[in-house]
Amino acid sequence: MPEVLTPQQLAEEGTGAFQKGQFESAANSFAAAGDGFVSAGKPLDAAEMKNNQSVALLKAGNAQRAFEAVSGTESVFQAAGDIRRQGFAAGNEASALEALGRLDEAAQKYQHSADLLEEAGEDQMRAHVLESLSALQIRQGKSLDAVLSMQSGIVGVKKPTLKQKIAKSLIKFRLW
Repeated sequence: MPEVLTPQQLAEEGTGAFQKGQFESAANSFAAAGDGFVSAGKPLDAAEMKNNQSVALLKAGNAQRAFEAVSGTESVFQAAGDIRRQGFAAGNEASALEALGRLDEAAQKYQHSADLLEEAGEDQMRAHVLESLSALQIRQGKSLDAVLSMQSGIVGVKKPTLKQKIAKSLIKFRLW
């Protein structure tokens, strides 16, 4: 008889598969972990697993399933007052929307995510989200908005990475 894994074990299995680049397998493990956490009455853990599943599905190239997995998780975190994870969920939803080609919705979700992450004090993650927004705005032909988004993201970072320091320097010496 096969061993029945706990939701935590399934989550760990998903993480291991993700780290090995086995994204479909990771998504399946995260989905099973999420179901287990729902059954155990742990909606926050379940929502976190849905977010992990969404990221794995995006990596596997399945944007529609990624969007379906992450949809609704932001409201779970909002109801619990968990602004940090609410910001992460909004960012994951934005990524799925972008992959689906729903660019205007994605841009709004990225900005919403950045605002939540700023409120949560997550300066590095906020900078990452605004970098994604900036890249999206460039794809949309909104160059000025892209520069402003990048600048906004970098300004609040307390310990910038080398890449962020270089970007900050380039923005500082823009020619317009």
